[in-house]
Amino acid sequence: MSIFANKTLMITGGTGSFGNAVLNRFLDTDIREIRVFSRDEKKQDDMRHEFQAKLPQAANKIKFFIGDVRDIQSVKNAMHGVDYIFHAAALKQVPSCEFFPLEAVKTNVLGTDNVLTAAIDEGVKTVICLSTDKAAYPVNAMGTSKAMMEKVIVAKSRTVSPEKTKICCTRYGNVMCSRGSVIPLWIDQIKAGNPITITEPTMTRFIMSLEEAVDLVLFAFENGVSGDILVQKAPACTIETLAKAVTGLFQPGHEIKVIGIRHGEKMYETLLTNEECANAIDLGNFYRVPCDKRDLNYDKYFREGNLQRNVLSEFNSNNTQLLNVEQVQQKLLSLAYIREELDAWKKKG
Repeated sequence: MSIFANKTLMITGGTGSFGNAVLNRFLDTDIREIRVFSRDEKKQDDMRHEFQAKLPQAANKIKFFIGDVRDIQSVKNAMHGVDYIFHAAALKQVPSCEFFPLEAVKTNVLGTDNVLTAAIDEGVKTVICLSTDKAAYPVNAMGTSKAMMEKVIVAKSRTVSPEKTKICCTRYGNVMCSRGSVIPLWIDQIKAGNPITITEPTMTRFIMSLEEAVDLVLFAFENGVSGDILVQKAPACTIETLAKAVTGLFQPGHEIKVIGIRHGEKMYETLLTNEECANAIDLGNFYRVPCDKRDLNYDKYFREGNLQRNVLSEFNSNNTQLLNVEQVQQKLLSLAYIREELDAWKKKG
């Protein structure tokens, strides 16, 4: 019997890459029901048909709910009888959030507050929210909205007993081959015979698979304390290394064109800030950032301080393990998407 035995799990933004990975992982287990909540009926219909074909013996466990996290009533309507929630709904594209920052606020900040408010009202036992490395030292609208989302999560966790509703947050870097990520774009460019386009060769990014993203959420689900932010110790690579790894698998020597940094992009990303390191707990493959439990009674902090500070320092994509081309290729070949695309490419060639 798993921890999800006879339980109902709801995934907001469930038609995205993360939602698909969760369904692949859990659908054919003893879980009772998985609710996919999103605003895109076409993606829901595609997902319905895909899993009816892929896992016909379990596809009836998926229940689809049309709604938007911006509309708290639609969220509540989907939550009756839900035990656990993975909150993945978000605006994630850096350039689009730069041009429409208020839209990022409506979905990432206010939408998250709606999900948490509804979850508490409906007695949901655990909510795990998905954040991003761009929330640490944010310089763009997407990262800023996600940073505020994290603040909402931590603040909300203080208002409810963890025995009633546990609320945790996960923060991770770039997920390889997820929807809207750069690797599928490069593969399409190679297929079309066009140069692959990269922003800045020396830019570094954390890389992880969708399976590792699900692993982090499950680690938070099982080990997190309400109010925690949990971070996985992911490796990183330069954009040039990633590009050479992809072209090396599909077409060695394929042209790589540098187009320059886009709106709101950073040269490197941070998963754990220097300030968070003051209290972070090293859990081996993960870091745990506990919620600051102090209240608004500030007077005592003029008289009392904390002389102890953790010896950890900022964890970013420049000071983590940097992978070389061969190591990145090994990581890429572990992905079903890459293996399928390579097989199709070789048959065509």
